[in-house]
Amino acid sequence: MQKQIQLALKSQFGASIDMLTNVINKCPENYYIKKKRFFYIAFHTIILLDYYLSFPPKKFEPKLSFTISNKNSVPIEAVDDLNPNRYYSKEEMIIYIEKTKIKLFQIIDSLTDENIDNRFIEGNKKNDLNFSILEILLYNLRHTQHHIAQLHLMLKQDLNLHIEWSFTNGELY
Repeated sequence: MQKQIQLALKSQFGASIDMLTNVINKCPENYYIKKKRFFYIAFHTIILLDYYLSFPPKKFEPKLSFTISNKNSVPIEAVDDLNPNRYYSKEEMIIYIEKTKIKLFQIIDSLTDENIDNRFIEGNKKNDLNFSILEILLYNLRHTQHHIAQLHLMLKQDLNLHIEWSFTNGELY
């Protein structure tokens, strides 16, 4: 059963990451540059995608630098909590996504009965995150897909662009 869970996680999480790549790739360059909200949501999504794959989270080392606007905002709860230190091109963002996808697959491949209950603990307050590895992966998947939907909606409403749904990660088959 462990292999089935690993394959399902890689398939569905990989498909979600493919959709993130697709929505950024399909975004016209002038829209990407002028529509700051699109850029910030994409940036936030990519940074937190990587962050939630960092064990322990305090060892997180982002590939794209940023500052946190509200130092008391941990966990990061809003897109505007993360301020990129500069504008990152679509290519830079996609390279980061690909590196993060490799990291994700390595984590999934390393899951065992012994380590699947290891904890992702952020902070020490009652409402801070304290999830097993499996649960943080699912939480991360939900968070990523939530923002992909926002990005897709922006392109659909503003530019009448449609991003194809990814049913599975094609790299696995």
